[in-house]
Amino acid sequence: MTYQAPVREIEFMLNKVVGLDQINSLPGFEEATEDLVGAILEESSKFCGEVLAPLNRVGDVQGSVWSEDGVTTPDGWQDAYQQFCENGWGALSFPTQYGGQGLPMSVSAAVQEMWHASNMSFGLCPLLTQGAVDALHHHASDELKDIYISKMVEGTWTGTMNLTEPQAGTDLAAVRTSAEPDGDHYRIKGQKIYITYGEHDLSENIVHLVLARLPDAPPGVKGISLFVVPKFLVNADGSIGERNDVKCVSIEHKLGINASPTCVMSYGDNDGAIGYLVGKEHHGLMYMFTMMNQARHAVGVEGYAIASGAYQKALQYAKDREQGKTLLGKSEDDQGIINHPDVRRLLMSMRSGIDAMRGLSLECAASFDKAASHPDQTQREFFQRRGELLTPLVKGWSTEFGLALCSSGVQIHGGMGFVEETGAAQYYRDARITTIYEGTTAIQANDLIGRKTARDGGQGMSELIADIRVTIDELGKSNRVELQVIARNLASAVDALEETTQWMLEQENAVLPAAGSVDYLMMGGRTVGGWLMARSALAATGITDDTEFAEAQIALARFFAEHELPIVDAGRQLVIEGGESTVSVPVHML
Repeated sequence: MTYQAPVREIEFMLNKVVGLDQINSLPGFEEATEDLVGAILEESSKFCGEVLAPLNRVGDVQGSVWSEDGVTTPDGWQDAYQQFCENGWGALSFPTQYGGQGLPMSVSAAVQEMWHASNMSFGLCPLLTQGAVDALHHHASDELKDIYISKMVEGTWTGTMNLTEPQAGTDLAAVRTSAEPDGDHYRIKGQKIYITYGEHDLSENIVHLVLARLPDAPPGVKGISLFVVPKFLVNADGSIGERNDVKCVSIEHKLGINASPTCVMSYGDNDGAIGYLVGKEHHGLMYMFTMMNQARHAVGVEGYAIASGAYQKALQYAKDREQGKTLLGKSEDDQGIINHPDVRRLLMSMRSGIDAMRGLSLECAASFDKAASHPDQTQREFFQRRGELLTPLVKGWSTEFGLALCSSGVQIHGGMGFVEETGAAQYYRDARITTIYEGTTAIQANDLIGRKTARDGGQGMSELIADIRVTIDELGKSNRVELQVIARNLASAVDALEETTQWMLEQENAVLPAAGSVDYLMMGGRTVGGWLMARSALAATGITDDTEFAEAQIALARFFAEHELPIVDAGRQLVIEGGESTVSVPVHML
């Protein structure tokens, strides 16, 4: 089966639900018209279907291979990456001054979905490069920008993010990598682990962004600085120079994403790797969070994108596979398992869930687009709050839900889903890392209840809830039964979310909110996902040229409202009443 990007669904969500017209009316985004974006999505679909998708299974089977000379990517990877760069796919949202196309983040996110749905292992390389470019663009000196960004935008050089160390996982206060001043640069020494595409054969240079400590650094996270450490040093004329003192000493053998090299990087085994300070000393963690927040949204895109790939495979199998007499089949020739009600339930869960997660992701990206370009300062601040609030939902809920949907894809295949040759299992294995990447679900949940909710006294969440209630009122004006059902379920969910938010804000003991934080995040994700599906149903009522598509969108929104939104109220009970039992058993009794 060849991957077919759901272009119509993506365009509908971007244009009619999220509102591309609101974005392309902003300064700097005028060229992002529906026609141009539609053409971009169509071309991306062709590239992903014809070039990336056929390599997905190849990459899984072959994997990337380490040797003393470096890391070799699977067959076809180099040619695909060359085509990727020549077509400018990695440059969509970057500033034009560096050779980018200056398109909105929301458009870039729509294209990224196709990368990861067709071949997540491949898509990880440009994902990390984009984050590195974003960090340099916002925080590096003009000199460093001039040397590195254009090459990274065009894909000739790729980028990485180096945080984790063997003794310092999530706790970056324990980072030990050192940076010794040496004239106009620094000598970096230390080891970093879990570095995605830290070494490979796709680009002529790799630009590592590395967290390290200066000799006079204060303890904890306030003592971390950020450095550019290239694989090859760059000559004064911009050409590639000698090899830096950095190397990949091994790659991990993983559950999934086998073609994406996850590297153990060693810096300064000899004289020290030459690095260049980004911004100010001891501000590195703040700078790295620019990259990390962009990456968190991108990983959320991975979450539903890979579920979309799993859905396509499961749908085709369900149509082709015959097993027993079905209750929904209309003839003897119409006995595919897709006509068993429970298989239909699983497929509807996958399809509606993917639509909801796509809507959430694009709404978040559109908020950041408006925060960046809206002419009114108050509106920029509002949309910045909205984008920051939605980011942990995009990352946390979309990856957890996406993983569950990939599991449903295996289930639809039955025993054949457990057999590698069908390909269903690869989606499930590849998806498993997304709930861990760029901060586990619990880290996203702690960010949600802390920096994104408690810090502003719940302002951002209150604004969001108010907007959801506006949509509920719009649904209530319709005489269609489906929209009334959606309104009731969405109203119940948002009431539960509001009550739970207020409870969170009132707690003086931080333990209980932390114990329920993941359940709270899932409540938020489902509620906002339901809100976007409700807006989808409203938008579908205005479609006159394709009533079959419109009715399908309304049916999917109703399904989500009836099957996912009721879980939000159960989440309220889990958070408010379940915290004490979560931490009640002494450690020695566990």
